[in-house]
Amino acid sequence: MNLIKSKKNLVLIGMMGSGKTHLGANLAKKLNYEFYDTDHLIENHTNLKISKIFNDFGEKYFRDIEQKITLDILKKRNSVISLGGGGFLNHTIRKFTRTSCITIWLKWNSSTLIERLKRNKNRPIISNMDNLEIKKLIKKRSKIYSKSDIKINCEKKEKKEIINKIINIYEKL
Repeated sequence: MNLIKSKKNLVLIGMMGSGKTHLGANLAKKLNYEFYDTDHLIENHTNLKISKIFNDFGEKYFRDIEQKITLDILKKRNSVISLGGGGFLNHTIRKFTRTSCITIWLKWNSSTLIERLKRNKNRPIISNMDNLEIKKLIKKRSKIYSKSDIKINCEKKEKKEIINKIINIYEKL
């Protein structure tokens, strides 16, 4: 894996439940890169779960912390970074990633994402949404996610296949 010319960070974006954390950790291991998950960094920084931050302080408070922590971590080198589902929606974060990183959208069908999200109750943004509302959110966010450098259709692919596809694209940059 030492043949990689680009030293730009790989930033995984996509809806909550798209596998950014799991795939990112495995991708970083294969590339011998550091791995950072912005949601985990926020939780470590605040000593609070994201759902608690949302409930006690609100989304704006969370987004302000998210921006500061994300912009700091994006400055590191040779890293794979998993952005929270809403991170790329932030104009400042998106602008920084688009100029100094390689953004990869892990794209899934909305039915797959809804199925995954319904299994996890720790998602404050969608906790009170029905399937139709979640589908609308996915569609709305997808318009922003589509501004990524690389789009990976993950549907019906094994994790290993997705990781290898990302590495193959990254090596050619």
